[in-house]
Amino acid sequence: MAILLDLQHVVLEGSDRTLLADLSLTISDGDRIGVVGINGAGKSTLLRIVAGELTPDAGQVHRGKHSSIGFLHQIPSLPAGTVRDALGPGWEVDAALDRLSMLEHVDTSIDSLSGGQLKRVALARIFSQSHDLLILDEPTNHLDLAAIEWLEQQIIAFRGAVVLVSHDRFLLDQVTNRMIEIDRGRSYLHSGGYAKLLETQAEREAQAISAEAVRQNLARRELAWLRRGVKARSTKPQARIDAANRLLGTKKEAAAREGSLDLATDMPRLGDTVIKAHEIHFAYEPGRDIIRDVTLDLGPGDRVGIVGPNGAGKSTLVSLLAQHRVPDQGTLKHGPTVKLAYFDQQGSSFDATKTVQELVAGPHGVPGCPADLTLMKRFWFTGALPLAKAKDLSGGERRRLQLLLALAERPNVLILDEPTNDLDLETIRLIEEFLAEWPGTVIVISHDRAFLSQTTDRLLEVKADGTLAEVPGGIDAWIARAAGVATSLSEDTDEESSQSKSKLLRETEKEMARLERQIAKLNEKLLTITDYEEAGRVNKELLTLRQSLSDAEERWLVLGDA
Repeated sequence: MAILLDLQHVVLEGSDRTLLADLSLTISDGDRIGVVGINGAGKSTLLRIVAGELTPDAGQVHRGKHSSIGFLHQIPSLPAGTVRDALGPGWEVDAALDRLSMLEHVDTSIDSLSGGQLKRVALARIFSQSHDLLILDEPTNHLDLAAIEWLEQQIIAFRGAVVLVSHDRFLLDQVTNRMIEIDRGRSYLHSGGYAKLLETQAEREAQAISAEAVRQNLARRELAWLRRGVKARSTKPQARIDAANRLLGTKKEAAAREGSLDLATDMPRLGDTVIKAHEIHFAYEPGRDIIRDVTLDLGPGDRVGIVGPNGAGKSTLVSLLAQHRVPDQGTLKHGPTVKLAYFDQQGSSFDATKTVQELVAGPHGVPGCPADLTLMKRFWFTGALPLAKAKDLSGGERRRLQLLLALAERPNVLILDEPTNDLDLETIRLIEEFLAEWPGTVIVISHDRAFLSQTTDRLLEVKADGTLAEVPGGIDAWIARAAGVATSLSEDTDEESSQSKSKLLRETEKEMARLERQIAKLNEKLLTITDYEEAGRVNKELLTLRQSLSDAEERWLVLGDA
């Protein structure tokens, strides 16, 4: 097995903190290394060091002789000319372009491509070239599910090594055999894929909690000893007093982000009618319908995922549902109690020249007031970030700001168009947890299969001809069909049964998680209650919740054994 790259004790300092501290990593043929960490942790920085674009402040980087490296940046750069000029001829190139829905643009100028089209052409180019090591920075952004399936196959079939940053958990779980986690400058290397990473993270967090409990117990004992009095202390060695003071002065390591992303929000009640569309059509040019003959009835609490090939009209459809566009034909109505927030792909709903605190305050508020500062802190806008202009924020920060502004409106209907783009896994998981408990109606366009699985219970496909169809079997069945997997009638029946069981398992797991959170909150509340009657009411509520949790756990076990 040939070694392609060897990093030894690499250090890189940022402007205000250490990005990488004492990182050692060996990359060999056959490695499939996923890199994860919160936004700003240093993931893309590590990729640039591996690619040779950035020199570390300390440490050594050894590269294999004659090793060729291909680097796909988050925002790719391609040579001037047409798509064909950038990729060259060949059936392999055309096959890749076809799977990435770009074959019809082969004679299009690179300068006129959208960001998503540029990413797809760059992917086709990097896999059509000969490299020993591929570096992929968020390769699934702007890809539809069929294109992601193609990308998985390319990575698996590639003979060299791959290092990738991605928030797509399905992709990481499918293709990686090693994972690097970057956390506050430190790096943790895990053997195995994404599932093994989660196990190791949980173990590390449990050990940290245990170590903190031990430290606090030692501190309490030392504090009690020190408070016995001057006479008692005078008989003790000074070294122990100094050690006790050091122990008491030691603080638990600060979290990578202060607090958790608090998305809790109240909302006005929804009536029975939410959104009703009847035979709507829409075209940007006469005679070329993008959306055709769509009828849809959404009720309170619906969780709908929308999928389809790139360019089919998914974003156009949700802009119609949000009443940001008017259909050319048909009728579209909102219920009288609907208050809708629209989380679009571009973040075009706010003025990028304003600061974060100006946007949060709105046209009639006072920027930087205490209530707004508290709200911004809940979304990790602290330090200098409230004074930063929106245009100067990172992609992940802009998406968090967009979510903050959407939820600040107290909506009861959320439309989310590719909400996971530019967000790290921690933020994505917290949004999933929020949506699992939020009682409103949710419509999601996403290429993130894990996100769709966690947040939706109904899947609709916008087809290439602009029509809308229900997807039996949910997200997994859609992926299989997009990949060209044919099934017999009996297999379809078995698959639908399996999908129904999987859906029930997911719903039960969500219910168990919700009940566990409610029980934890009530237990915390019970510790602060001094009124006897109120304590009795809380205990009664706890007993009911614990019984519900027990029933849910039993249901989960039965489903798992079925």
